[in-house]
Formats: sequence, C-alpha cells, structure tokens
Amino acid sequence: MEVLEEWLQGNDYFLVDLVMGNDDRIVVEIDHQDGVWIEDCAKLSRFLQEKLGDELGNYELEVGSAGIGQPFKVARQYLNYINKDVEVMDENGKKWQGLLSAVDGNNFTITFKEKQKIEGKKRPVMVEVEKHFEMDKVKYTKYLLNFK
Repeated sequence: MEVLEEWLQGNDYFLVDLVMGNDDRIVVEIDHQDGVWIEDCAKLSRFLQEKLGDELGNYELEVGSAGIGQPFKVARQYLNYINKDVEVMDENGKKWQGLLSAVDGNNFTITFKEKQKIEGKKRPVMVEVEKHFEMDKVKYTKYLLNFK
C-alpha cells in the first residue's frame, strides 16, 4: 500500500502489520523508536481515509500501535528494544529472559546472569552469559515490562 508507506516514511514510523480480514476490517499496526502516540494513529487514519476515500468501500479501518508485551513481528522492532529486557521462546519451547544486547541482521543476542560452578570456588557464582538467536528460528521475542 504505497499511500501507507508515504505517511510512515514522512513520520519516521514503520509498519509492523497490515491485516485485511474477511470481516471487512483493515488493521494497521505501526511502531516508532520513541513509541507511538494516539494522536499519530488518528492522523494516519485520517490520512488513509482522505487518500483512499471510496477505495476503502465498506471496510472498517483500525490504526494502532504494536501492542507492548506482544511478540515482535518485524526485525526493526528488535532495534527499538536494544538494552531493554526481553523474553525469548526458542524453537524447542524453552524461555529465556535477559537484556537484548545486540542485533545484527537476522541475529540477536540477549545477556543475562546465571549461576555457574567455577573451578576453585566452593559455591556457584553469578556470571554474565550471552545467548545468541536467529529471529526466524525462535517462536517469539517480546518486550518484558519491568517495574523495578
């Protein structure tokens, strides 16, 4: 949808999802590195209605932000959450939680602390560990709300 891309680029937003359902609804999800404001969702909705007019027909247009705490849908969302806590479910169904510390193409890294037995120490100690993933090989990655 060229009209949608025109607005997104002019406002530094990016498309997360576009669903044209069988229920006569068009749902547009957008995101921005600094978050999404409801006023901007309203502006995009008005812009699309003005530009598309009759082409929308009987479709109901719904514009919103990618839900916080929802799984990431596009690679650019990973960049928005660098240095923030995330939860990853790997391809085997194991959950990992940590700081999203790096993103490179399809690959990303989380950093977390875990107890490890260190030679010469009586008790396990907490050490920082990096775990590497591929975006297309995990079941999901999502931002973890942290109320610390």
